[in-house]
Amino acid sequence: MWLPCASRLFDGQLATDDGLDTAILISLFTDARARADDAIPDGDDPRGWWGDAFTAAGDETGSRLWLLAREKQTTSVLERARSFAREALAWLIEDGVARTVDVTVEAQPGDRLAIGVEITRPTGPARLRFDYIWNRMEGRAYAV
Repeated sequence: MWLPCASRLFDGQLATDDGLDTAILISLFTDARARADDAIPDGDDPRGWWGDAFTAAGDETGSRLWLLAREKQTTSVLERARSFAREALAWLIEDGVARTVDVTVEAQPGDRLAIGVEITRPTGPARLRFDYIWNRMEGRAYAV
């Protein structure tokens, strides 16, 4: 998996990271192609990233979180969201970027879903935590 370099403004200056934050954002919030047995919420477009046409089977980019856009925030939907996020981030372990990846999800007011990602690097005890808010109705993600 390609790891782009993230850029943000920090005190008016361009700040960069090692790309892990950006890679996680892309993995979680790029629409993965729906599976044959997935119920598609609006119509019959299975979505998916166009670049996956050039990747090996099983090495697709993105997550199926978009399938939950019209779901109520029930315990079973939260568990599906956690499962979809873990599935989208599995490449971090497979490619040796992380030793462990732990995902937590929490329903928040305003049809938002908080997603926490905690990564343990393979070379030591370094643990990194990333927190995101996904507004289900707008389909937008925010890093917090």
